[in-house]
Amino acid sequence: MELTCISPRDAKLLSILRRELALSSGLVKRLKYRGAFTVNGAPAHTDHPVKIGDTVRVRLDEDTPDYPAEDGGLHILYEDEALIAVDKPAGMLVHPSFSRNTGTLANRLLGYYQKTGQPCAVHPVSRLDRDTLGVVLLAKDAHIHAKLCAMSKSGAIEKTYRALVFGAPTKSEGLIDAPIARVSETSLLRCIREDGKPARSRYRVLASADGASLLELHPLTGRTHQLRLHCAYLGCPILGDPQYGTEASQAFSQTRGLFSQQLCAASLRFCHPLREKIVEIRSDFAVTLDFLSSADI
Repeated sequence: MELTCISPRDAKLLSILRRELALSSGLVKRLKYRGAFTVNGAPAHTDHPVKIGDTVRVRLDEDTPDYPAEDGGLHILYEDEALIAVDKPAGMLVHPSFSRNTGTLANRLLGYYQKTGQPCAVHPVSRLDRDTLGVVLLAKDAHIHAKLCAMSKSGAIEKTYRALVFGAPTKSEGLIDAPIARVSETSLLRCIREDGKPARSRYRVLASADGASLLELHPLTGRTHQLRLHCAYLGCPILGDPQYGTEASQAFSQTRGLFSQQLCAASLRFCHPLREKIVEIRSDFAVTLDFLSSADI
């Protein structure tokens, strides 16, 4: 992929890259060692003086991934030249890890890109736990990835989740404001603790029946395991959650055959980083998972 700009002003190349082309500082640093910048067709460093009317081009080459491309089912909810959103099933990792290099969403997406002839890389913007299902948003190149990540960090991407929880909150809606910290330096688990990082989530009860409730959740911050911890802090742990559930919620889950956490990334809503239009992407799982109508609940 290549970005092009006709300079509207006299300035150093770095200034044009950051303002007119909106490249992140991290991406500029990575690309400058690859000879990715040209001015009027000639290679240029970031301190090169650019004149009004000069043509600035940036070549966005992607790194070759260290994991294999794989064929497999991929439920695409939205796709254009800049980004793609897919419905991730429960039980699937978003990205390969040190211990697992195959069978992830990234492996399948890379296979899809190769099959469709798209020279794209896998850049997750929203990451879900292995057992959380629903919408995962990914950028097709590092530039769009930086834009979307900045939007996510600022709260410009509205995220809506749905969760089936044990019991019912005392209030039908509210704000959960509880800081989150690591259990220990070596643990992957988190806990609610006063010295943790700020974490806030909004919730609303959609329905309740026979000892369970369906909640709509909006994370206002993006801490690891935030919604799972906040539901447990609310006194209503997510059903099927093996780490943060109580003995009662786990027993309730097991008797009803819920062996993975009942949490779904139901929708994302944001302004497209290139087209300046509102995009809303909804998970098909959010409308097909009939949480409360089953006789098992």
